[in-house]
Amino acid sequence: MKKSKFIYKLVSITSLIAFVALFSCTKDGLGFSEDIIVYEYVPDPDPEPDPDPVAIAEDEDTGSDLSCSSEFQNNSTRNVDVPNPANVGEVDDRSCYSDYSESIIDGTTWGIYNITDGSNHWDAPNTLQPRIERSLSRSGSTVVGSYAKFSATFRILEVGDTDGTNQDGTYIAQAKGKHTGGGGSPDPAICLYLAKPVYGTGVNADKQIAFDIYAERILTRGGEGSDGREIVFLKQVDKNEKVDFVLEVGFAEDPNDATKKIHYCNAVIGGEAFNWNIPEPDRGTESGIRYGAYRVKGGRAQTRWANTIYEKVEN
Repeated sequence: MKKSKFIYKLVSITSLIAFVALFSCTKDGLGFSEDIIVYEYVPDPDPEPDPDPVAIAEDEDTGSDLSCSSEFQNNSTRNVDVPNPANVGEVDDRSCYSDYSESIIDGTTWGIYNITDGSNHWDAPNTLQPRIERSLSRSGSTVVGSYAKFSATFRILEVGDTDGTNQDGTYIAQAKGKHTGGGGSPDPAICLYLAKPVYGTGVNADKQIAFDIYAERILTRGGEGSDGREIVFLKQVDKNEKVDFVLEVGFAEDPNDATKKIHYCNAVIGGEAFNWNIPEPDRGTESGIRYGAYRVKGGRAQTRWANTIYEKVEN
């Protein structure tokens, strides 16, 4: 009897310990309990699709070497052009990375403007920016009704990128014009049309997929830098998008006072009008336009221009 009693007590104690252990594990979340939550995966019925890789244009420069070439040094002249160019105006080539050239896509001839950071071999180092632009003869009359007007189609493939600084972007066109009374550059810009890069996501995270277009406008004649200019957002265009562009700079009667005149700079970009009156119109002496690719403080810039038409009136 003593032996049987001892065995019974031993079994009872063992059972009690096992029960307490199981209860403790369950309370601690280590075993099964009503506190366990089972999550059911429900797929998004309308997920965001992964972006397609941004397309490479037929005439895009994809080379990794952005350095100058002796082939494009052109130390004797900045007017480096092709015979019978499709684009109007005289070339101002201050880049030893490339020269002006042309491509033909679907029957349209495009002028090619490619520049890279540090490729201005004409001006003193760290002074003026690289450029390949075309300059159009200026309207030298300030009489009401006088103007310079440029019409074209552009594509932007790439612009300067300085890794997140406010020096990003490339100028694709500009209004020019001297003035009386001094101040600023001897050949001042009035309004520059600046394209800044927009990067994609996913497979396009490191690629320029679009461009924000800004107007960099003087606040006073000869204005330069952040104190002398303002930068105003205009619109966004896609990479390699064909964009119609019209820029007219001239003198007109002041709609608020017939005894006065305005000096205007009106642009139409992709069908949207962006009109602006230049400050101090009585100081203006001419109306001019340049276009192409100007300024690249990092990387490379590539613009394409076609269907260029220039009209000048001097009353």
